[in-house]
Order: sequence, then C-alpha cells, then structure tokens
Amino acid sequence: MASGAFRTRILDALGRLLEPIVLLLLKSGITWREFADLARLKFVQVATREFGIRGRPTNASRVAILTGMDRREVRRLRAAAAEKPAFEPGFMSKPTQVLDAWFHDPDYRTASGHPRDLPVSEGDISFAAMVRRYAPGIPHVAMIKELRAAGALADVDGGRLRALKRSYIPRELNEDVIRLWGSVLEDVGTTLEHNVSRGESDPPRFERRAISLRVDPKSIALFREMLEREGQAFLERIDEWINAHELNASGGAGGAGIRLGVGVYHIQDSGPRSTTREPRKREKQPRPALEKKHDQNDQ
Repeated sequence: MASGAFRTRILDALGRLLEPIVLLLLKSGITWREFADLARLKFVQVATREFGIRGRPTNASRVAILTGMDRREVRRLRAAAAEKPAFEPGFMSKPTQVLDAWFHDPDYRTASGHPRDLPVSEGDISFAAMVRRYAPGIPHVAMIKELRAAGALADVDGGRLRALKRSYIPRELNEDVIRLWGSVLEDVGTTLEHNVSRGESDPPRFERRAISLRVDPKSIALFREMLEREGQAFLERIDEWINAHELNASGGAGGAGIRLGVGVYHIQDSGPRSTTREPRKREKQPRPALEKKHDQNDQ
C-alpha cells in the first residue's frame, strides 16, 4: 500500500486530472452525485477485473476490502453493471470509419495509394456504396453534409467527392465528441498507469511533452498552424505503418490482433501561469538500459 506522502501525491495528481473533467460535467448539467455513483461502479468493476487470481474475477470479499465498500454494495453494483451493454474501447464514430475506409480500403484507393475521387451514388465504387459498407444505416447525403461541415471532403469536377482529411473532428458538442473524449482520456490514463506501475522487464510506453512557460501569447496562432501541419504529417506516417502491419480480416496465422496507436494533443493553459520555475522544461522518460522480450497486452 502506498505511503501517506505518496497517497497525497496521487490524490493531488487526480485532482488536477479531474478539473477539466468536472468543468465538462458542469457544462453538461451532470451533478456530483451522478459522478460519485459512476466512481463507485468503476471502483468495483476495475477491482473485479484486475485483482483476481489465475485470470478469474476477484471475489466480492476482496473487492470490498480493496474499495472500502461492504459486500452487499459490491454485489449490487456488479449486478447493475451486468445489465449495461459493454462499451467498445477505442471508439470510432461513423464518419471516422468512412474516412478510414476511404484512405485504406483498396476499392477506394488509386493505384498510387491515394483516396479516389468518388461519384456520389453511381456504381459499385461510389461514396454511397462506401457509406453502406462502413456506416450502415446512415444516409449518404447526411454523411456528405457532416464531412463537408468538418472540412473533411470537397466537391470536385464531374460531381465527384474528394477526401481532404483522414480524421473527422466535429465542430459541436455532441454524442460523438463526448465518446471520442472518453476514449482519448482512457488511452492517456492507461499509458500513464502502465508507465508508473510496470515491472522492471516491461518497457515503458512512449509518452513525452515539450513545454515552455514563457511563450508569447501572440504566437498561439503560429503554434496551432505548425502543430496542425507537423502533427498531422506525423500521424499520417504512423497511420500508414499501422495499416501495413494489420492482420487480414480472418486474423491470419498470427491470431487475433491488438489495438495499437499513438495520440498527439495540443497543450495550453487558459491563462498565464507562474514562471518562477525553470523557464524551459522538456519532460522525457529515461530509456531502460535493457528491455527484455515480453508479451504485449493492450486493454
């Protein structure tokens, strides 16, 4: 069990993590009691999943000890969780799935590997056919409007549609935005937890930041432009690498695949912050001297 000082540091870090989450909850009309109910449920679910013996779920008595709840409450929350549909990790919205297919499915790529300019609905290789395959149940006209509004496609000569972006970023707070937000937070948190609690033989997962405390606020627009350009180029290279290393649909000889990727995000405070610390700080993880071969487990 963590010492008192270490527990204090963990709770302080958790408080900092919760501030943007609480802000969004308040903006969405969600109360502290709803948040507390969810927190109790997650304590039980994680303790049940992660602290069992030989792959079995943790028994109710140990979950009660770990979480500080009584066994009756643990059983009640387990029963409630069993009635809820499972959430698929790594959420991809329907527009994202369509764009992903446009850039990766050979039916919708040119010989040089670029996404084809597609007719709206004529023929088997059309935007409408792609939507039916990758976002069934969504009218292709509605998908065109959504991707056009997000700046992800454009109209070109001959009544065709051209893909402009690999990623879909909606402009308004909606269900897709919230689910994407939750998925990103889960990925960041999982990486940090792994790096903090990993064994000596387990290599760390890549996590770096480049931060300065003395940037001129007038440079924000230039930074945003540079990050959009360089960050997108980096992610596109990663995307091509991942696509080249995917298993086929049947899993192939290598068995089931794992979820693997990287995220890039913009860091900016809402206002000036004290600069009494070092004026320039780059945070990096030390590389282990030796990394032994290990089994990769994601999720």
